Amino acid sequence: MAETLWTLFGPLWHALSVVLQWQNVVAIVVGTVAGMVVGSLPGLSATMAIAILIPLTFTLDPLVALGMMAGIYNGAMYGGAIPAILLRIPGTPPSIVTTFDGYPMAQRGQAAYALKIACVSSAIGGTVSAISLMLFAPPLAQVTLMFGPAEYFWVAVFGLSSIAVLLGADPIKGLMSACFGLLLGMVGLDMVTGHERFAFGNRYLLDGLNLIVVLTGLYAIPPAIMMAEDALTKGLSAKDLAIGPGESVLANWRGFVPAWLRGGFFGILVGILPGTGGSMAAFLAYNETKRSARDQNSFGKGNPVGVAAAECGNNADNAAAMIPALTLGVPGSGVSAVILAGLLVHGLQPGPQLFRDNPDIVYGFMIQMLLTSVLLIGFGGPFAVRTFAQVLRLPRVLLAPMIFGLAVVGVYTLNNSLFEVWLMLGFGLVGYAMDRLKFPLAPVILGLILGGMAEQQLRLTLLINLGDWTALFRSPISLILFGLTLLILLWPILRAWRDRARQMADERG
Repeated sequence: MAETLWTLFGPLWHALSVVLQWQNVVAIVVGTVAGMVVGSLPGLSATMAIAILIPLTFTLDPLVALGMMAGIYNGAMYGGAIPAILLRIPGTPPSIVTTFDGYPMAQRGQAAYALKIACVSSAIGGTVSAISLMLFAPPLAQVTLMFGPAEYFWVAVFGLSSIAVLLGADPIKGLMSACFGLLLGMVGLDMVTGHERFAFGNRYLLDGLNLIVVLTGLYAIPPAIMMAEDALTKGLSAKDLAIGPGESVLANWRGFVPAWLRGGFFGILVGILPGTGGSMAAFLAYNETKRSARDQNSFGKGNPVGVAAAECGNNADNAAAMIPALTLGVPGSGVSAVILAGLLVHGLQPGPQLFRDNPDIVYGFMIQMLLTSVLLIGFGGPFAVRTFAQVLRLPRVLLAPMIFGLAVVGVYTLNNSLFEVWLMLGFGLVGYAMDRLKFPLAPVILGLILGGMAEQQLRLTLLINLGDWTALFRSPISLILFGLTLLILLWPILRAWRDRARQMADERG
């Protein structure tokens, strides 16, 4: 038993010495601070920041790059609480739940107390999530050793279906985005026959579309266009951001423990499930905390426990979403999909081989997720909060050229290719149109990532079994994954039938 535990978790101890090297420490500190700044600015997100960061870290050590991504991820999730509490403007999508009680607290003069609660709750949620990543990912990676080509094909199909159907509000638009991603993944030379596909004789497209180019275009350019479109030339005044000292969270910690427990549970659960995300975790944690409270009417009017539940829930999703991403290559959220792309860019293929061949990197990343969560307490204190809140005084129109400049420089330095810069800008326009039309972007990236995997594993299965399609359904794991995929695809129809039945029952009643 002891030997088995050491086999699974011993690499964590070895990776700790690597993570504590000064380059990695600087990376996680810089990433955490940058994430808080990004989260503090409405309209920016962790997904966009990491998309811009990936091309700039192309020549860095993979663990240094991942440390910055981990810091941005956790920092931005907490940073979104700052404008949510002070202005009732969610800095990140999950922080919309924080506005329910955070903003009423700020109106009562308790802004500092609400921000302290958000800081501690975010740190607790992120820490619990990182521990769950350390506990669940290594055993799950061992289980995936039982997978063959057929099982990996169904893993890819299941992951793509989950993100497409569950991530957005409209399953049809999600599936259309996923199909667009699959189409993009087919550009270049066929991996088996060597024939050209959708390259149109352009030599730059023979190797396929560069993942970084597509990622940067879809996620970095649309927010910049929207900021330029809004043309907000004035920031907030210092008076609007005045924050007092506030109460101590530690003095009232007993009242927050149930909310933290619920937030941690729902965050981990939602994170592991592909296609969900921090917004759902925050809503579930908040609703369950409100339902079980004695003073339910106080929620939405400035109850500190509501802030604690929302922030703990959306941060407990962070590292947990990386569990399926690192072991199966199926991200649990949009941000984890971008980090998965960052792994692939640095030549790291998710799955059991990642744990076997690069243990210091994968286990080091887990430790980095833990350390960046703990750093939130140090960098999210009253002084730091007042500092980061001042970012809101910056006119947002100035951010647009900064984002454009970083994106262009990052993409150009990849291969010194102006073609890729124009391609990135073209995908930026596509991403802007998709955002305006409410098409989710994550399925496009996942289709580009998982499309090649699904095609390769499908062809390999058919080659091994001489073209027998029934080989895809022979193993119990394949049947389970097929059943889950079918359930995911049918879920919108079943939900519509259920809602219609309830409506008819209400009309009869």
